[in-house]
Amino acid sequence: MNATTNSVKPLRILILGGTGFTGPFQVEYALSRGHKVTVFNRGRTHPGILPKETEQLIGDRNGPLDALKGRQWDVCIDVPTTLPVWVRDAAQILKGNVDRYVFISTLSVYANVKKPGADESTPLMKYEGADAMKETSETLRKSNYGLYGPLKALSEAEAEKWFPGKALIVRPGLIVGPGDETDRFTYWPMRVERGGEVLAPGAPSDPVQFIDARDLAEWIIRMAEQGTVGAFNAVGPKEKSGMGWMLDGIKKATKSNAQFTWADADFLAAQKVQAWSDMPVWVPPRGDEGGFAMISIKKALAKGLTFRSLADTTQATLEWFHKQPPERQAKLHAGITGEREKEVLAAWHAKNT
Repeated sequence: MNATTNSVKPLRILILGGTGFTGPFQVEYALSRGHKVTVFNRGRTHPGILPKETEQLIGDRNGPLDALKGRQWDVCIDVPTTLPVWVRDAAQILKGNVDRYVFISTLSVYANVKKPGADESTPLMKYEGADAMKETSETLRKSNYGLYGPLKALSEAEAEKWFPGKALIVRPGLIVGPGDETDRFTYWPMRVERGGEVLAPGAPSDPVQFIDARDLAEWIIRMAEQGTVGAFNAVGPKEKSGMGWMLDGIKKATKSNAQFTWADADFLAAQKVQAWSDMPVWVPPRGDEGGFAMISIKKALAKGLTFRSLADTTQATLEWFHKQPPERQAKLHAGITGEREKEVLAAWHAKNT
């Protein structure tokens, strides 16, 4: 144990989930700081990924939670929940058996991000369905994830209801880095590494916000150690940054010969190039989502949220992705295809000659 952890009081930490994207980083960091870690999940995602010191309880949030009964922990970290019924069912067992409940929410809970600077007091989305406790993963998918924000907001409320004054609500933005199966950031390091003319969206000054999964995971463990409660936005970087900063930083980190061709938002919309999916990370700073990438993180910064460098995130992401099976590397889950990118670039040049 290093000197920085000598003063940390060992905690018994229960992580609901723990084998997905951020979970393994939480587990490893918590163990490195002398905590005892138990995970509760189905045992299907990334089996064998966690260190052997981790206690594994098998169960399903949609099914029996018996493995949680009759046990006590200092902190429960609820990582994968999107449904309020999941919080309620776990809380009915854990109430009185855990001292604090950490709920991982999302910035998507905010009802209005038209203006920059939304903070933790910004009003949350309202659920307008018949019965939130009857919503399932299937109904969430059928809503095309329109229910995602409202159900996360209700899940937060459920955590506060069962653990009044003992709940920490963490609202991350886009989580990126090694292990990200969505490829919403990975697209850019992969594309820039390939080099050549790269379609870049909007303007270099268009704001971006994201957080490395390792920074988020480690900060959550430190917040648990401090006994912090309340709601916190958790995204980065520390200073306001734009697409130009991000793409230039990735280019430098990959030592690429990429050349960026910036196409404005109206042109991309006319070409049916979608923000966020075809052009990941990017959302035009206008309209209903004008402040989406300018969320206030003052509160989290004051509580020690720190960020590793863009170069670190870029290199670690590429290192991870290049180790994936060839069929996985062949088809990214986000980002415009190479063929379509060429078509859009050709249309842009034709328009501007």
